[in-house]
Amino acid sequence: MASIVLKNKEEIELLRESALVVSKTLGMLASEIVPGITSLELDRLAETYIRDHGAEPGFLGLYDFPNTLCVSPNAQVVHGIPNNIPFEEGDIISIDCGAYKNGFYGDHAYTFQVGNIKSDIKKLLEITKASLYEGIKSFKEGNRIGDLGYAIQNYCEKEGYGVVRELVGHGLGKEMHEGPEIPNYGKRGRGKKFVNGMVLAIEPMINQGTHKIKQLKDGWSIMTEDGRPSAHFEHNVALIDGKPELLSTFQYIYDAIGISSIEENPFRKEPLKL
Repeated sequence: MASIVLKNKEEIELLRESALVVSKTLGMLASEIVPGITSLELDRLAETYIRDHGAEPGFLGLYDFPNTLCVSPNAQVVHGIPNNIPFEEGDIISIDCGAYKNGFYGDHAYTFQVGNIKSDIKKLLEITKASLYEGIKSFKEGNRIGDLGYAIQNYCEKEGYGVVRELVGHGLGKEMHEGPEIPNYGKRGRGKKFVNGMVLAIEPMINQGTHKIKQLKDGWSIMTEDGRPSAHFEHNVALIDGKPELLSTFQYIYDAIGISSIEENPFRKEPLKL
């Protein structure tokens, strides 16, 4: 993992621009996710959209990854390679997207449902997304990496879910993956202190069953070891004046699928202008 690079206010605003390209891309995709569409079709839409908005796909070619999106259905956790298999009613689909603009990366993810899903899987999505905000609350001046990890782990394990250990969040900036690593588990009071100017990609990856995972033969796709579903949500967050401030947003997704939410309000100075 690369070293920690603190950002000034101008750099944070450039990071916000890159993050919002990703946010808008995910919002565009939200209305396309229906039974019958394939992840490869979504991948093509995303690449065109990102380029049309003055950015480059952040994942395409990164570490030799072959596509614009990581699309991970059901028991896949992350890093799924887009393919021609149609989505089916009841699937859940983690879409992780990156964009590179003005020298900085945006990188976040959302787990979508395809049509109606089972109530227990819906709860997995709700708890995972809520744990993301629990983690963000802990990203404040004076706290440590272990405090953030503990907040996510404690919230999810109380519900009986498995918290993936091998995959972590990270710093974000001119490189897609900067320091520090941000595990979704930990002990309070442990690890590096958070300081102003840090920008993180916080991304809980939570399994319905065991926390254990395995890698598929394609060298990329990660699955739960027991074959049960997994959920993944990710935001880009800057530490400004001692408090976390969201650079990314799920609001474009919510507008596309008709959800009303104020979950992001505590982490914004003012409502997002759409």
